[in-house]
Amino acid sequence: MLNIRRVGVFTSGGDAPGMNACVRAVVRAALANDLDVIGIRRGYAGMIDGDYVEMDGRSVSNILQKGGTVLKSARSKRFHTEEGRAEAARQLRDGQIDALIGIGGDGTFRGAAIFNDEYNIPVIGCPGTIDNDLFGTDETIGYDTALNTAIENIDRIRDTADAHDRLFLVEVMGRDSGFIALNCGIGGGAELVLIPETITEMEEIKERLHSLMSAQSRSSIVVVAEGEEQGGAARIEQALRADDAFSEIDLRVCILGHTQRGGSPTARDRVLASRLGAAAIEALIEGHTAVMVGTVNGDVKLTPLRNVWSRKKNINYELLKLTQLLS
Repeated sequence: MLNIRRVGVFTSGGDAPGMNACVRAVVRAALANDLDVIGIRRGYAGMIDGDYVEMDGRSVSNILQKGGTVLKSARSKRFHTEEGRAEAARQLRDGQIDALIGIGGDGTFRGAAIFNDEYNIPVIGCPGTIDNDLFGTDETIGYDTALNTAIENIDRIRDTADAHDRLFLVEVMGRDSGFIALNCGIGGGAELVLIPETITEMEEIKERLHSLMSAQSRSSIVVVAEGEEQGGAARIEQALRADDAFSEIDLRVCILGHTQRGGSPTARDRVLASRLGAAAIEALIEGHTAVMVGTVNGDVKLTPLRNVWSRKKNINYELLKLTQLLS
């Protein structure tokens, strides 16, 4: 068992809908176990600067439904240095903070693991990223909301595509993973989905799209993950426009971008975030450290932080076959 009286909670990296719900759960679960909670603003940057605030039950009232993060987020270059981490450790000691709960993605957890090794400060990670690319959990906080946002936008784009018999290349987020693209491609009825996990040659893309547009004389939606090997939707557009076979096709590009990060979290994300926030406090009380809390087949599981980024989380290739069947 760890001797913990004060817990610091922070959000780091890209924001994800549901982070506030997780912060709320951490605070209220900690208070229920007679632990004090300190909010660390602006992630590791705020940790270094001592940008701390005491949190109680009222401080997290009415944040469950809000997107973004009330604790703010940042990416800190200073924390990458030994001097920066030493200052963060000093500030935590001055604030009498005994343990940390970090809500974020693989970059957040890499920093947490190094910090734990260097200063032996207990740390638990909660997976908060819309990309859903972290090993050790079936879903990450924010993924479901981002997925539904993308599908809603694709539905709207479809209306315009149908009205003008246009070909739309819709780029969604997913730096190194195709979870959003694959699932919103199926949910949005896309004719083609391009993701980083598979290699699709440009000639194959051209052949497929030309066949769709010329033979059926209708609109088409192509969903492209931003990390797709051809370079994203803009690069694919350039290649298509340079080909005379596409000179008569009305082609448009729509990059959804950061619209997928914002907005009120779905019920699924609120429940997941609440479960994981409470589970993080429970893990600390039980003496765990340097682990991420996640859900696998509906159950809460703990995964060593180093496994989260060193092991690959695979997409469901049956869904990829399904996109080809349904298109």
